Parts: sequence; structure tokens; C-alpha cells
Amino acid sequence: MGGEELRLTLAGNIKLYRERRNWSQADLSEKTGLSIVYISDIERGNKWPYLDSLIKIAKAFETEVYVLLKPNEVLPEDITSVISKYSDETLYIYEKSLENMKKNIYESIINLRNHYINIKTRP
Repeated sequence: MGGEELRLTLAGNIKLYRERRNWSQADLSEKTGLSIVYISDIERGNKWPYLDSLIKIAKAFETEVYVLLKPNEVLPEDITSVISKYSDETLYIYEKSLENMKKNIYESIINLRNHYINIKTRP
């Protein structure tokens, strides 16, 4: 991996970690003491951060510096995205179950109504 690719990987990972926490650049700035403009330049891949700045960023994310330098595909998945996926699947299952339950209730009411109509119309 060349220097340009490494800088872009770092930039993307910092942005990814920030977004996973639903932090703005201002939030990261506050947690690290670095300026928003500096963080923006790093995230766009325009600047390499100084080592002490990189350490502050890693500490804000509660991770190690080397993790921020790894390609995206090996970064650990954030728990919120796992919960979000699970939540979406659960909601889908719930909605389908509710739809089926409504259908079954409707059919039961129709059958019950037809049953009583048949009783009343018998001689």
C-alpha cells in the first residue's frame, strides 16, 4: 500500500468511526482538541495528521492508532450497525406477523358471522 492509499484509508476510517458514533466533525474536534478545519482536511485526505493528533483521534474512538490505518474491510463492525440490522429484520418480521394476524382475525370473524347467519336461517 502506497502513501497516498494509506492516507486515504486513514481519512476514510476516521470518517467511518466518527459517523458510526453519530458524531459531527465538531464533536470530534471537541473530544480531541483539534480544529474542525484540521479534522476536515484529514478526513478528505488533504493532510496527514501529526502523530500526537493521530493519537488523540484514536483515543477519542477508544481504539489504537494502527486500527485507523487498516483497510476498511478489516475494521470491526460497530455494535450500533449490528443492532440496526437486527432491528430492521425484527421490524420486518413483526409487520409480516401483524399482517398475517389481521388476515386471520378477519377470516375468523367472517367465518363466525357466516356460521351465525346459517343458524338463524335454518328452519
